[in-house]
Formats: sequence, structure tokens, C-alpha cells
Amino acid sequence: MRLGIRLLFAFFLINGIAAFFVLRVFMAEIKPSVREVMEDMMVDTANILAELASDDLVAGRLENGAVGSAFARHVRIYATRPIDAAIWGFSKQSLDYRIYVTDATGRVLFDSENRAVGADYSQWRDVARTLRGEYGARSTRDVPDDDASGVMHVAAPIYAPGGGATAERRIVGVLTVAKPTRTVQRFIDRAENKVLASGVLLLALSAAVGVAVTLWMVWNVRRLRDYALSVQGPAAGEHDSPPTTALAVPEVPGELGDLARAMDRMRARLEGRDYIEGYVRALTHELKSPGAAIRGAGELLQDELPAADRAEFATQVVQQSERLQRIIDRLLELSKLEQRHHADAQAPVALQDCANAAVAQTRGRAGQRGITLTVAGSGASGPWEPELVTLALTNLLDNAIDFSPAGSSVRVELAGTTGAVQDSGPGVPDYALPRLGERFFTTARPGGERSGSGLGLAIVRRVMALHSGQMVVRNTAPGLRVELEFRGG
Repeated sequence: MRLGIRLLFAFFLINGIAAFFVLRVFMAEIKPSVREVMEDMMVDTANILAELASDDLVAGRLENGAVGSAFARHVRIYATRPIDAAIWGFSKQSLDYRIYVTDATGRVLFDSENRAVGADYSQWRDVARTLRGEYGARSTRDVPDDDASGVMHVAAPIYAPGGGATAERRIVGVLTVAKPTRTVQRFIDRAENKVLASGVLLLALSAAVGVAVTLWMVWNVRRLRDYALSVQGPAAGEHDSPPTTALAVPEVPGELGDLARAMDRMRARLEGRDYIEGYVRALTHELKSPGAAIRGAGELLQDELPAADRAEFATQVVQQSERLQRIIDRLLELSKLEQRHHADAQAPVALQDCANAAVAQTRGRAGQRGITLTVAGSGASGPWEPELVTLALTNLLDNAIDFSPAGSSVRVELAGTTGAVQDSGPGVPDYALPRLGERFFTTARPGGERSGSGLGLAIVRRVMALHSGQMVVRNTAPGLRVELEFRGG
């Protein structure tokens, strides 16, 4: 399973469990909380009404239909009062209290709905506990199997008038206030819907945050992985930069930043070791040929030879020595370039000036072989490092001179930010074109006898990398064409 899927699964699992329990607690507490508030208000109402009914109960005016009871009359008037109250977005258009009064034996003397007058309520919990001096309340369903038909009953004792503390007064009856729970169910439903909607929104936002965090984490980890896997990936002379994310820069602490820096140090050590090993192997291979030639010519020069042969072998010693010197010089130049990460931006430099300087430096070698150097066109100017641009063009001209036939011509063409060198040689096999520019990659030209070290084109490619440009090599009649495309001109 991929890291991103694991992180996302773990995030959703933890977040889902937490949200489930939180929502469950909220949903489970809404209904009891509303009913607790409702019961608290009913307690106050029952005790107030009990005090108002005490005189009529003691005087016997609540019996025989409560015809002479002012309390009973006002309660019935209350039940018929018109009402239209807007309560937090809901309209209340009915008064829902049912009020009944029992005597000290639990017999119902008065019922605002005339449903239970004369009935024995002494066994009902609200009446029985109140007559014992305890808090009496109950919740009963009108329909046994229907939870929505529940009715809350809260009772208060009716004391006989007289002085003294309430605890010392005699209980002569009970007044119960009843209210259907369905009257507050709509408030409960609305609260539950709001909590549920908020929970769903919370889950959606958490999911978005989880996906974003997972993508961000996976993106950083994949960049570190790709950076580690590319230790041997880039071509010679090319270097990747460590990931520069918000957590992977030296100025910002963090585990990913520490990991990126550790990987960068590890990669530098590995590349340094591979760099040295590769250089030693390639350099040994390159130095074998001129070294063997010099040694062979030197051994022959120790013998008695005709003057012509001696001159030929002496010339060969000089040529191979020059070849060794060029390899060493180019190797040193390439090693310095590979330690740099960017070119030094300077004032705009004309590409034509760099081309003229390169031609001036190579005209002597070209003249020894009778090769003509020409510059065509006028290039643009750009923020380039003139020494490096001149170095690249010089190496291109040296490479073209080495592989062009004696008496031929080498042409430098400039157009905008592009500089191209066209020789008159036989070109290279097509399979080798993509690898030109790798150090010590050698290939013989078709029909030719010479093969290079690859250092010259490696220097050119590294110069172009420092300028964020590119080198394009193609076979064209009558030879090889190398184009340098600079950026920023």
C-alpha cells in the first residue's frame, strides 16, 4: 500500500472515530437537555399554581365541578386564550399545559381537561411522592408504543394556609402540571439537524484538510525519493538540486528538512566518490594511448634510424605530448566547471564578440591544417559570462578542426541567441549523437581515423547547463553541426 493511501486511511479512521463519538454524544444529549430545561420551568409553574389553588382547595370550592372556584375558572380561561407567539423561528398557537388537583388521598378534584375528575391518582408517581413530602414527577406515554406521545408531569404540594416554615405546613393536596413532549420536539429536531449538518461539514472540511496534508506530505517525500534515486541518474557533469520545499531548506527546521539535508550530504559523498572513481578509470584509459605511443617512439629513437624516420618519430612524440597536455588542460577546466552551480551574471555580452574571440584563439591550429574559419551572422546580447561562452565556442572549434579534412572550412553561424559550429568532417554515427557531451565518451568518425576524448563537448555541455541553455548535435551535410541555444537574450 502506498504511503499516501496509508496516511489518508489513518487520517480518516482517526477523524471518523472522533467525529462519530462527538456527534453521538451531542445527539444523545440534545433531547435530555431540552427536557431538563422544560422540567425546570414546569417545577416553577407547578409551585406557583399550587399556592394559587391552596385557598380554594381548603375551602372546598374545587369539589363538585369547581363551580365556585376562582382558580378553576381562571385555568379554564387560560386554556381558551388565543396565542400566536414566534419562538426562535417557530410559531406557537396553542397553550399546552394540563393542570389537575388532587386531595390528600390522591382523588382528582379538578382537571383542566375534565378527563380524570374523581379518579384515584394516589398510585401515580407524581402524586404519591409529593404526598410523602418528596419531589414528584413522571413521564407517561399516551400511546404505549409511541415515544412521541410522551407527557411530562411535574407535581407540587398544596399546603394548608398558616404560618411557619413550608416544611412544617400540612400537605392537603397535590397540583400537577402536565405538558406533552411533542411541543418541544420540533426544537429538538432542529437542534439535531443543525448538529448533524455541522458534523457533516466538519467531516468534509477535515477530509479536505486530510487530502491536502497527505498530498503535501507525499509530494515532499516523493521529491526526496526522486532526489535519492537520481544519484546515478544525471548525465556526466549535471547535478540535481535538493528539494527546496517549506520543510526542506536549511533555514527552516523540521524532520523533512533534516532528511533532505542528510540526503544531500550523503549524495555529495557518493557522487564525490563515484566522480573520482570514474575520472580515474576514464583518465587511465585516455592516457594509455598517447603514453604507449610516446613510449614506443622513444624506444625506437634509441636505435640508429634514418633521419626521416627519426624526424617522424620525434614529431609523433611531440603530437602525443600535445594531446596529453590538451587532455589534462580540459580535464582541469571541466572539473572546475562541474564545481560551479551557476554562471556569474554580468552586463549584456554580445555573442558575436565571444565568437570572434574563439576564432582568434583557434586560428593558429586551423592554419596548421589549412582550415579556414569564418563567422556568419550577428548574434544577440545577453546576461552571460563571456569567458565561459568563449570557452564553449573555442572547444567547439577545436573539435571541428580535429575532425575536418585538411584544406576544408569550419563555419560559425550566429542568429539571435543561438550559435552553431559547422565542420566539414564525416559526422558521427546516429546512435552516438545523444551521448556526445559525456566526458571520455569516444567514437570514431565514419571513414575517419581520429577519435576524441569527449572532454571538449563535455565542457560545452556544462557551460550550457550553467547558462540554462542546451546543446543540440546533428549530422548535416557536409559534416557535424553543433548548436548552442542560450537563454535570457
